[in-house]
Amino acid sequence: MRALKALVAVMGIIIVGGFAVLVAAIIGRVPRSGNPPHSFSVNAIDIPREARIETMTAGSDRLVLDLLLPDNRRQLLIIDLSTGARVGIVELHPAP
Repeated sequence: MRALKALVAVMGIIIVGGFAVLVAAIIGRVPRSGNPPHSFSVNAIDIPREARIETMTAGSDRLVLDLLLPDNRRQLLIIDLSTGARVGIVELHPAP
């Protein structure tokens, strides 16, 4: 009976210790400040006059805007999310 009590006490200590380590690991991964890890200055992104944004798709570091231009042409406007700068434009043309 003494061995069983000792075993239960040791298991209880291991459970409490493991829980403390888990809580410490979670607290260690929480950011210290309320600021986002990456910040950038606000840049104006010009799009053609009377163009409409049809869809937006975000990747890990890029934002792609699908623009419908007034003459029914389409463009993909690619923006870098870490800097807020325009990376490039892809013209979309219908297949012949």
